[in-house]
Amino acid sequence: MIDVRQLNLHFGQGAKATHVLKDVSFSVAQGESFGLVGESGSGKTTVLRCLAGLLTHWQGELAIAGKPVGRALDFARSELVQMVFQDPYGSLHPRQTVARALAEPLLIHRRDQRHVRIDEALIKVGLSPDFRDRFPHQLSGGQRQRVAIARALVLQPRVLLLDEPTSALDVSVQAEILNLLADLRQKEGLTYLLVTHDLGVVAQLCDRLAVMQAGQIVETLPTQSLIDGTPRHPYTQMLVHASLSYSRQAAPAAA
Repeated sequence: MIDVRQLNLHFGQGAKATHVLKDVSFSVAQGESFGLVGESGSGKTTVLRCLAGLLTHWQGELAIAGKPVGRALDFARSELVQMVFQDPYGSLHPRQTVARALAEPLLIHRRDQRHVRIDEALIKVGLSPDFRDRFPHQLSGGQRQRVAIARALVLQPRVLLLDEPTSALDVSVQAEILNLLADLRQKEGLTYLLVTHDLGVVAQLCDRLAVMQAGQIVETLPTQSLIDGTPRHPYTQMLVHASLSYSRQAAPAAA
């Protein structure tokens, strides 16, 4: 469903140019949930932005559903792929109601039965149509993220690009959103490309993952290998160790 081959990206020009993505290659099968993990600045979100059409000066080959992806964002790609951003409060316009936020992509793509489609999208993410007239400040963090997911779903895409969709939420709400995403993937037949630094999120939601460091993929492995503690690359081993150490240190404080 997603094919990335020799993806390269530079920011800046000439001697001051920074090589952000370095020959990134991976593939995601139809219906699969694939994770990109690594520390901040490793290039994870930049990969999503290239696929979403938010960055256009990349080099390499991108394909979705067997069709090459150009640099210019077009209607066909928007109907096939949608992105859920990290901060739901920042990604929703504070002066637009929920209905207006969900209606915008339908208006742009000239879809009919907009009221019905909006209600259906809200119900899919566990919200009632009563939320239509609310503004983002009238919603909890979890409700805002559900609205952001509903907006991504309203055009009925086949692929969701998930940019740390739970990192801005409370721990208890994170679990609800992860369960929602898992249910939606099964019911809607969606393919996920998930960016996160949280290995626990990967373990719960992803089938496979690629580990990124300094703009490169250093290892691709099944999620089960991460759970079993059998990654091969030293950087992946370090991430697992750091995650386990953090959990043990945080547990007494949370008790």
